[in-house]
Amino acid sequence: MSAVEIADGSSSSNSTTESLLKYLVIIEPLGFLYGSAGRFLSPDNLVGRSGTSFPPSTASLSGLFAATYTQEEPDTEKLKARIKLLHFAGPFWAKSDSPQNFYVPTPFNCLVDKGAENITYQLSWNGEKWQNKTGQSPSGKFESGSWIAIKDWDEKTWIGKKVWLEKKNDRLVPWKSIPHLHPQLREDERRVKIEKLEDGSERGSLFLENGVQLDPDYCLVYLCNDKVNDGWYRFGGEGHMVDVRCLPLDEYLQQLLTQAVGKSFALITPAIWGSNRLSTRYPAVWDCDRYLETLLTERPHPFRYRLGGEGKTKRLSRGRYATPAGTVYVMKTPLNAWQEWPDEWFPKEGPFLKRWGCGLALPLPSAMVRPK
Repeated sequence: MSAVEIADGSSSSNSTTESLLKYLVIIEPLGFLYGSAGRFLSPDNLVGRSGTSFPPSTASLSGLFAATYTQEEPDTEKLKARIKLLHFAGPFWAKSDSPQNFYVPTPFNCLVDKGAENITYQLSWNGEKWQNKTGQSPSGKFESGSWIAIKDWDEKTWIGKKVWLEKKNDRLVPWKSIPHLHPQLREDERRVKIEKLEDGSERGSLFLENGVQLDPDYCLVYLCNDKVNDGWYRFGGEGHMVDVRCLPLDEYLQQLLTQAVGKSFALITPAIWGSNRLSTRYPAVWDCDRYLETLLTERPHPFRYRLGGEGKTKRLSRGRYATPAGTVYVMKTPLNAWQEWPDEWFPKEGPFLKRWGCGLALPLPSAMVRPK
């Protein structure tokens, strides 16, 4: 690969002229917000709990926009063209009275001691290892799943900055999971319906749904390139009702999103890299021996969405693994802003996953990462 081939996404200026993501979509639940459907349970064994996924991915928001466009645009071809232009990013969350200062996942080079609620160490790359300001590699146990305010991003040092955690301490994220057991009853008596399977066995019709209760003083936040009308909508796989507001994105945030990420950046949304069949930790077109200095990441997590289709049954996408938000990349070749990265870097199954904010990245302050 030549330098010209990666230059489609390489850095040529500090910022672009116009931000692709111009709107803030604010979602406030009317009751429980989101539930992930669990496996069916036996009437004799009700022990178990389905996996949770929260906040909902941008695929859920994409479905909300598509349903709205379907009502507004009767011409099928125009509808497809309009939907194809959509771009989203998220999920994020914020206090309801200050949605423009939403919270994003903290980069993995910022460490929070167990039991603490602020950033303790800020690691930098010296060309050989990750180290703190004293040149040491910190040891011990650290919190995971932390979030930091977007308007703190440009600070030269984040040590001492408050974060929100998905673990049990005094600064929890503002939501909690509440499991619900859903039975399907027989029509003639108050007993759970039993389904006969082909092999002669029986299966009960109980399943667990993990509804999520969001603190009423907080909201979910997504970024989008188009405006949706304010109102009440069904949102997520279980169709819970939410109140949706759409605001223009602050100029400061638009400028931040259009900055070239340069040689060191962190993901603020999950990234799905690789081919249509294989998931990797970076785009398949990168020649990492020449262009990638190092990366700092954690275990990938499953990523899947519904593709739609005719009838009641909706097709599922291929199961993928996403590089988690917070992953830090240090490049030998500087890159442009995320919105200028070519579509070829992203897998395609239905839409290009860049349209759903895959791998949205922001530059790290130079004080954090010093490539060799």
